[in-house]
Amino acid sequence: MSEEIKKNNYSADSIQALEGMEHVRMRPSMYIGDVGVRGLHHLVYEVVDNSIDEAMGGHCDAISVSINEDGSVTVEDNGRGIPVDLHKKEGVSALEVVMTKIGAGGKFDKDSYKVSGGLHGVGVSVVNALSVHMKSTVFREGKIYEQEYERGKSLYPVKQIGETDKRGTRQTFFPDDTIFTQTTEFSYDTLSARMRELSFLNKGITITFTDKREVDEKGEFRSEVFHSDEGLKEYIRYLDGNREPIVSHVISMDNDKGEIPVEVALIYNTSYTENIFSYVNNINTHEGGTHLQGFRSGLTRTLKKYADASGLLDKLKFEIAGDDFREGLTAIISVKVSEPQFEGQTKTKLGNREVVSPVSQAVGEMLENYLEENPNDAKLIIQKVILAAQARHAAKKAREMVQRKTVMGGGGLPGKLSDCSEQDPARCEVYLVEGDSAGGTAKQGRDRNFQAILPLRGKILNVEKAMHHKVFENEEIRNIFTALGVTVGTAEDSKALNLEKLRYHKVIIMCDADVDGSHISTLILTFFFRFMKELIEEGHVYIAAPPLYLVKKGNKKEYAWNDVQRDQANERMGGSANIQRYKGLGEMNAEQLWETTMDPAFRTLRQVNIDSLAEADQVFSMLMGDEVPPRREFIEKNAVYANIDA
Repeated sequence: MSEEIKKNNYSADSIQALEGMEHVRMRPSMYIGDVGVRGLHHLVYEVVDNSIDEAMGGHCDAISVSINEDGSVTVEDNGRGIPVDLHKKEGVSALEVVMTKIGAGGKFDKDSYKVSGGLHGVGVSVVNALSVHMKSTVFREGKIYEQEYERGKSLYPVKQIGETDKRGTRQTFFPDDTIFTQTTEFSYDTLSARMRELSFLNKGITITFTDKREVDEKGEFRSEVFHSDEGLKEYIRYLDGNREPIVSHVISMDNDKGEIPVEVALIYNTSYTENIFSYVNNINTHEGGTHLQGFRSGLTRTLKKYADASGLLDKLKFEIAGDDFREGLTAIISVKVSEPQFEGQTKTKLGNREVVSPVSQAVGEMLENYLEENPNDAKLIIQKVILAAQARHAAKKAREMVQRKTVMGGGGLPGKLSDCSEQDPARCEVYLVEGDSAGGTAKQGRDRNFQAILPLRGKILNVEKAMHHKVFENEEIRNIFTALGVTVGTAEDSKALNLEKLRYHKVIIMCDADVDGSHISTLILTFFFRFMKELIEEGHVYIAAPPLYLVKKGNKKEYAWNDVQRDQANERMGGSANIQRYKGLGEMNAEQLWETTMDPAFRTLRQVNIDSLAEADQVFSMLMGDEVPPRREFIEKNAVYANIDA
């Protein structure tokens, strides 16, 4: 048969029936979301979730997570240990079934686990399939059992290797670099943030996290121990540590008696932002869902009823809106649902309708009791609500001014914007450039077909400390809104961002590689996080990486983005090269800026992602808020990594 006939011959032989593990390896993103940095860390979360499930069932109170010297990860708990006896249907050890069969595990048996965590519920077998090597060690009934695997397939039957007086499960895995081609290096900060989060969400559990890749001057590994006795109350204090509270203590409740256990904690502060974090079975549902709907319903109903009865609203000339009750609010809602149904673009929006009523009722009862027992705090909260309502009306007028100036509203583009000729937003990008001088160079060096330039004058407003109407009145911020073509506010949510008419799918922050440039980048990122979070979540925000050095000798030249690259380039040129340190974008000419920072073929762009909304909120409030001591502590802790310009 000729090659042409073979190519066009669609028969039964053309149909591939992939086994479970083969399908995972061929389509890993279906199981862990992606094969980038986020998917890599999801492997750890899947293994840790098994230990957390043991803890939620009352069988485990200690979990250790280690990044090993060789880059592998080990997770160990003191739970019951995965069963190792013969699985009648499969004819092999239950441990081997759990590790090598997709969809196997105790989570599907409600007698074993009433509630289990994990976003995708894919289990440890997927981690095994995506690891070049994995080892399971089980401590159970006085004995130690072991089995090893390569790319999801067992190397030998489960065997007993010793005796022990402890119990639990230890899993060690090496991510497969043929799957995770971008990187197989785990981030300490990312994993640390998740372990801290889990300790708050599961009070009483001790999670020890160690990075054996780093040793300090004393010869000790970098390590943290996370433990919380008060759960969400402590979580609120951690998140709001950089804000000034207006009530005497955290308002909280923990109702685990019903079919749907509900835990809530909240506090009001002097800020102008709303920070609500919701969880289902330990998973951060950043798109919200029915539990968030229930929380908002209970909060608004109860506070409105109290405010009306207090008479404090009598002199107000307009209606209080739902948003007004949530300004300056930091809250966490955590529910446990036996069979969660997830919706939304990233499958992190809870869809179970039966959750609304229990959450709303629990929140209502909690607030009623607190307001009655703490009349002074109740008055302060209502006064905060009134101020929020007044500010909302002022902000509405300021937003309308922005809307009138958007392109689609007929107001025209900002005068400083040098637009591109391409009309397809997916192919367009805009550079937010620090200062008119660098903006002028960028305009000369850009590709006018698809690159637009918006120079920003000086440092934009620090939105962390500003009321909403002040934000929308700021000229530089108005220019950003207008240039991007986005609008704010809907009938349902006055703070919602509408990206339907977004004019550029890449929004690139390009600032000097010095302290002032970093500050300006942080100010812009703070604005995006607080007012355009959807822009970040949908992957539209990037940070440009201009070089720090030009290493030149004769006709040879190389750019360097750090000291190591600088020294290597200098060595390649014989050790006596001329080294120019770029303190600002303005020190480059248009050609240099294009070839190092703007040319898609050679530039480096860092995409801005949010691993944890709660951690991001805490960092922005610490860096840009009013409280100085936490910021000083952060600077002192990280000063060793900072490059201070003379």
